[in-house]
Amino acid sequence: MSTLMMDYEVEPEFTFDMKEVLNQVIDTVLSGEHFPENWQVSFTITDEAGIHELNAQFRDTDRATDVLSFPLGNPPAPYGGEEDLIYWDKDLDLDEYMLGDIVLCYEKVLSQAEEYGHSVKREFAFLVCHSVLHLLGYDHMEEEERQLMEEKQRIYMEQLHITREAE
Repeated sequence: MSTLMMDYEVEPEFTFDMKEVLNQVIDTVLSGEHFPENWQVSFTITDEAGIHELNAQFRDTDRATDVLSFPLGNPPAPYGGEEDLIYWDKDLDLDEYMLGDIVLCYEKVLSQAEEYGHSVKREFAFLVCHSVLHLLGYDHMEEEERQLMEEKQRIYMEQLHITREAE
């Protein structure tokens, strides 16, 4: 069992089922990382002003961004298996590991899809994939970390069969 909590600060007009794609991406990444199936993620879709405010408040960066990840776990390195589960709190009522929060900017999804020449669904799925990896402790501050994270993103996007082609 898993729980996806959703909050809409804007009403997105996607041509795909947002909740279905969210669940597919999260399940694919967590399955690939061998994370238990009993997870909990909070997802918020907001506008540029909303994500700008969060970026300034939590990252001291005075601009809008595409996605923010707020992990509830604190693994010493990317999730490495069952022994690392101690780094995540568990909702005892639901028996679910609380991974954290994903905040996605609706306008950035649309503009970046156009900028990169692929579908809005692909951009949305990619940003969610990227964010879930952050929830698991992956980062891209150092070159080696960046390469590992990009390889994981490529693998999971291929598994999802969500290509860079425009819809």
